[in-house]
Amino acid sequence: QLQASGGGLVHPGGSLRLSCVISGGTFSPSRMGWFRQAPGKEREFVASIRWSGGGTYVADSVKGRFSISRDNAKNTVYVQMNSLKSEDTAVYHCAGTPQYSGAYYDPMSYAHWGRGTLVTVSS
Repeated sequence: QLQASGGGLVHPGGSLRLSCVISGGTFSPSRMGWFRQAPGKEREFVASIRWSGGGTYVADSVKGRFSISRDNAKNTVYVQMNSLKSEDTAVYHCAGTPQYSGAYYDPMSYAHWGRGTLVTVSS
């Protein structure tokens, strides 16, 4: 089970850190990712990371503003979001896969998904 948290309302230029806890022994992740979906839009890749270390990727739309990290001991993956813009408003979902199959940016490559947490960037 994946549980995302940390969303909320933030002003443009502000920061948030989202967390995603892997619990219940559902699977042992090889790769974790963050995706977002804004109203009326398709799910969009945000960032991904290899659970063993390294292999971090960030979407061009958030590069330089967002970063992904993980804490293996806490079974948690994070996305630090800085310099937030109104276009970052979306429901953010964490996802995981036990296998390195498919592209890191493709939602279909992830078998396990959390319920999402809403991020609203507004003045």
